[in-house]
Amino acid sequence: MSKKQRTIKQSISISGVGLHTGVESTITFIPAEEDFGIKFQRTDLENKPIIEADIDLVVHTIRGTNIEKDGVSIRTTEHVLAAIAGAQIDNLLIKINACETPILDGSSIEFTNALTKAGIKNQEKDKTYFQVKRKITYTDENTGSEISITPFDKLKISVEIDYNSTTLQKQDSVLEDISEFETEFSSSRTFCFLHELDELLNNNLIKGGDINNAIVIVDKDVDEKELAELAKTFNKENIAVKEKGILNNLDLRYQNEPARHKLLDVIGDLTLIGKNIKGHVIAKKPGHTSNIAFARKIKEIMRKEMRNTVPAIDLNTKPLYDKEKIKTILPHRKPFLFIDEIRELGSDYIIGTKFVKEEEDYFLGHFPGEPVMPGVLQLETMAQAGGVLILSTVDNPDDYLTFFMKIDNAKFKKKVVPGDTIIFRLNLISPIRRGLCHMHGKGFVDGEIVVEGDLLAQIAAKK
Repeated sequence: MSKKQRTIKQSISISGVGLHTGVESTITFIPAEEDFGIKFQRTDLENKPIIEADIDLVVHTIRGTNIEKDGVSIRTTEHVLAAIAGAQIDNLLIKINACETPILDGSSIEFTNALTKAGIKNQEKDKTYFQVKRKITYTDENTGSEISITPFDKLKISVEIDYNSTTLQKQDSVLEDISEFETEFSSSRTFCFLHELDELLNNNLIKGGDINNAIVIVDKDVDEKELAELAKTFNKENIAVKEKGILNNLDLRYQNEPARHKLLDVIGDLTLIGKNIKGHVIAKKPGHTSNIAFARKIKEIMRKEMRNTVPAIDLNTKPLYDKEKIKTILPHRKPFLFIDEIRELGSDYIIGTKFVKEEEDYFLGHFPGEPVMPGVLQLETMAQAGGVLILSTVDNPDDYLTFFMKIDNAKFKKKVVPGDTIIFRLNLISPIRRGLCHMHGKGFVDGEIVVEGDLLAQIAAKK
């Protein structure tokens, strides 16, 4: 039986300071409809912009995974996203009134507890999965990080860390099933080495850091004077080094807590691909940089598979948008409104249909006695579906027009004739930025590709 998409039953908020900015922020988890995905919203900014939790929007991985859209950023997303993935939630709006999520205790547990308190709600639509069909591997020669994924019937993650440290020796951790996340992994806190802490403090990079939200591993000789300075910095009475080589700021929750936290980070970062994963992830010496590079590789494979797969839709069900709804988004009107329905609309794709009818005007001359839908009109219909995709990203779409700037790699592979139904699928080639939308589209009739091409469009406000 297919698992259903999930959201939460009611809204819930949680507050704290950002690790790097030191700014107090409140995030509010809001229930969302099916196929909404995971999105952040900056409520402290004008127009309250929305930033999708999308691997294409990751701008850097310095001390966390940071996303940005149109100059608006969300920093250190990984702990929040890990909690959402661990709760098996597919659709959620995360309102936040600052640029950085709260660090809290350095783990995901408080986010997990908040989501549990809000209650989990099953929805009607099935979850979407990326089913791994062959081994995918990523290696970073500079860091020694290796991540791979092999076919498996559910998500399994194995992590091994090795820092060549006598204090933090080689550790491993395994998540056999995502249902284990809440009890076995969500409370695992971040960690750093003492020499890294010195560097971060000297560069003013952890303004919101508190010695209670990270395991500090002592990997160098440290004298009483230095410990006294640390105690003063973090407003503690005294700081000492425990027998296991960590500061006495806290007790380990698990003997292998660092490895468990690295596994938590892998879950959070892979959430950015936008689908649930069925496969066995094996990560050696993972970090945010390698996690994101690996996730990008998976996303590109997903895109290639989707482009060549016939959309599975039921034409007997009610469409997402009918022609009247489409008219509220597109300015086109008869006789130049060709797209008939929008069946699916995601953050980076759209599926639309065109019912090719014998009475359409262009068949009178193209060609008498041998009616064939002109290829240019097939591309125009595809472009109109793409117009709905790009205009769905702005408020008040009827205030804008869509202009197509370029069409590349257009191919026509089979005649389209009256009675055919063309199913169009368009996927973003790159994220929509500054009103520019680059898409790859395909049109299918009876499971075969009849038209395809790359389209570049721009939206502009009406004069």
